[in-house]
Amino acid sequence: MIDLVDELRFRSQTEKHELSHLYEAKIRNMGNAGRNGGEYYTPRALIRAMIRVLAPRIGQRIYDGACGSAGFVCEAFDYLLPQATKADDLTTLQTRTFYGKEKKSLACVIAIMNMILHGIEAPNVVHTNTLGENINHIRERDRYEVIMAKPPFGGKERKEVQQNFPIKTGETAFLFLQHFIKSLKAGGRAAWTWFRCTPASRSGAILSNTNSSGVSAQPMERLCSRPWPNA
Repeated sequence: MIDLVDELRFRSQTEKHELSHLYEAKIRNMGNAGRNGGEYYTPRALIRAMIRVLAPRIGQRIYDGACGSAGFVCEAFDYLLPQATKADDLTTLQTRTFYGKEKKSLACVIAIMNMILHGIEAPNVVHTNTLGENINHIRERDRYEVIMAKPPFGGKERKEVQQNFPIKTGETAFLFLQHFIKSLKAGGRAAWTWFRCTPASRSGAILSNTNSSGVSAQPMERLCSRPWPNA
């Protein structure tokens, strides 16, 4: 078995693509196994639906402040890659488009490897607690045109971390919501998964930021023009 594995090279793009599918399958199995695995994996059909609604374009910066296995970033890369018709477009996608932060060491390593296998050769993923940053320190240069994420649900943060936000709560999902609003550029769009207060119920929300009317949010079901794909 070791000799067979040693023969694998994965040097061509086709071979790397096959390896990325194997890697994604392992991450998906972690999510299906329950326990802590689900926090690293979001169903790809759900992610693709959110990306279609947001419709990002090359030249816009895309951010996930709770990137887990980087599923949102990888799917966004696959969505944008066919639009890259020039060498400059590819350089932009590789170096100046995708940004992520992840608190947990294991998830951060999984995210970086997943991005590399999908073709993002210079992952901009930072190992840090996103909520440890005071949102009053976020400046215009720190904001993004597109934000996509699955904030941790059911988590709790310390009192010291809550001091970084105007609305103080221990619930991590609500702290991330404040972070996303502050990190969104004027005219930007954001989407995130949201867990309702009913068992096993998950939904999405779309956030937009306009110069005139401020921030608004709508359930994603109202904005999807096409039927939901099967997960």
